[in-house]
Amino acid sequence: MTIAEERIDRLETLARDAAAASNQERAREYVRLARRIAERNRLSLPTRFKRFTCDACDSYLRPGANARVRTRDGHVVVACDCGHQARYPY
Repeated sequence: MTIAEERIDRLETLARDAAAASNQERAREYVRLARRIAERNRLSLPTRFKRFTCDACDSYLRPGANARVRTRDGHVVVACDCGHQARYPY
């Protein structure tokens, strides 16, 4: 595991903890920093990280708090409070 991957994992943990403590701005900064590190090092973000972050507003999504999760025919729809929706097959 490279240093960049370790840093991204650590930032994911920090973003999750900040979102749990209702500090959305700090969580948003951690998400932005992790994405920037991944871009610079040409890494893809872990699937778990991608699915729990909003592409539009960079917030860390917590189902029931700032995100709505619904299942549809063959896919999951995650809707952020900003209005952005993401769909994932299952």
